[in-house]
Amino acid sequence: MAQELTRFYPRKRLLDLLDEGLKRQPITLLLGPRQCGKTTLARYYEGRPDTTWFDMENYVHRSRLEDNLMGTLGTLRGLVVIDEVQIVPQVFPLLRVLADRPEMPARFLLLGSASPRLIRQVSETLAGRVFRIEMSGFTGSEVGHHHQQTLWVRGGFPRSFLAASDGDSMKWRRDFVSDFLQRDLPALAESRISPQQLRRLLLMVANCNGQVINASAIGRDIGVDFKTVQRYLDVLEGAYIVRAVPPFFTNVAKRVRKSPKLYFRDTGLLHALLGLETIEQVQTWLRMGFSWESFCIEHLVHDAGLAGEDCFHYSVQGGTEIELVTSVGGSVYGFDCKHAEIPKVTKAMRDAAQDLGLKRVFAVYPGADTYAVDDSQRFIALAWRDVTAFRTRFL
Repeated sequence: MAQELTRFYPRKRLLDLLDEGLKRQPITLLLGPRQCGKTTLARYYEGRPDTTWFDMENYVHRSRLEDNLMGTLGTLRGLVVIDEVQIVPQVFPLLRVLADRPEMPARFLLLGSASPRLIRQVSETLAGRVFRIEMSGFTGSEVGHHHQQTLWVRGGFPRSFLAASDGDSMKWRRDFVSDFLQRDLPALAESRISPQQLRRLLLMVANCNGQVINASAIGRDIGVDFKTVQRYLDVLEGAYIVRAVPPFFTNVAKRVRKSPKLYFRDTGLLHALLGLETIEQVQTWLRMGFSWESFCIEHLVHDAGLAGEDCFHYSVQGGTEIELVTSVGGSVYGFDCKHAEIPKVTKAMRDAAQDLGLKRVFAVYPGADTYAVDDSQRFIALAWRDVTAFRTRFL
């Protein structure tokens, strides 16, 4: 299966980033959710004679490292790959010592399914020594934009996207969710609530996708306190399951919402939780627009090259709202995600442009053509398939 994925979709941009990281820094950190293809991507280096591989979910490999960290890693040469590195956080202090050796006999490629915020040692111990890469499942630029509907419905996890049928894809995603709830989420949160409460929590987050989350209300519903809900939401973000989009703060004479919105990073997981198996079911769902927002935001980050940490939402209580605001090249841009055949310039888009001084506002829609909606060239209908050309065409 790994060879099939590599042959069909080699993910060249990510491989180029890996090569760049391994040349520039002693440690390269490849991060993303489980099953998004990190191991398959790193297998590109496995056939080289100077590559040593450790899989921390393999008991033998893990025992070998834990029994004698310095003795095992300190003698290696070439490329050392450690998969699921978050399982052995004690390795990070040693990696600092090994990375600072003047002769640099080895470079390290670390694969992780938890963010540096969860693995504190990465930021605290390895600062200045790490080339960091975040990846997702497949994107439109990797599999072809003609697969838009399949990618939207099934999400980008390789085994879900490539499944033989919608039913097989749904089965894989449901199994993924069950495994995550039973194993990963409790371990990462370092807190124990019942499996039923965890599933209820995830379902409530799915039903609030694209909206501000009320942790107190969720806590009351599942029978836990506010702090417990917040801890699990932080873990869901750190495990690359949801993306928190903070508010864009600006000095306007309006009541701006100051809470983040949460979006599922993979719409396939969102649809699995909501029981939406086919494109017809997704398109007739009452909250379809929020799913489309998730889909567009992730592709703007990964295919248009927007920095996730610099993406914000702008929302005025009782009025103007725009899904994504970001600064690129010294100018501020807005993105409004609309699942419509012909996007129109709305009052909200005009108000946001005025309030924030946006250079351009893009209505990201599923059509085939990108064009200016008005004579000012300030409002652009941006076809989803063209998000990769955002920088070259509009900066």
